[in-house]
Amino acid sequence: MAIQISSELLDGCVLACLKDQDYYGYALTQRLQAAIKVSESTLYPVLRRLKRNGWVTTYDQAYQGRNRRYYQISSAGLTQLATIQTEWQTYYLAINQLLQGEDHR
Repeated sequence: MAIQISSELLDGCVLACLKDQDYYGYALTQRLQAAIKVSESTLYPVLRRLKRNGWVTTYDQAYQGRNRRYYQISSAGLTQLATIQTEWQTYYLAINQLLQGEDHR
């Protein structure tokens, strides 16, 4: 069974990866794929949206005669990540209660 991940949660996953270090697109895809199913064609629109929202910045770095575009979390991105983490905890607890059959009325 494949559970669809929302765009907000995917944003959070990308921002969480970028909190630890800067990544270029392919390396970030590989990092995410170690945990969830995501393709490069899915990731690049996410990165553009994060940049448009001011949550990531980019810089280019030469590598073997070509430029790699690196993504870096911004201070606004750190704030957004904290918001997503808080919302995720609430969501996770509620869903887990339902799936585990716990009744907390």
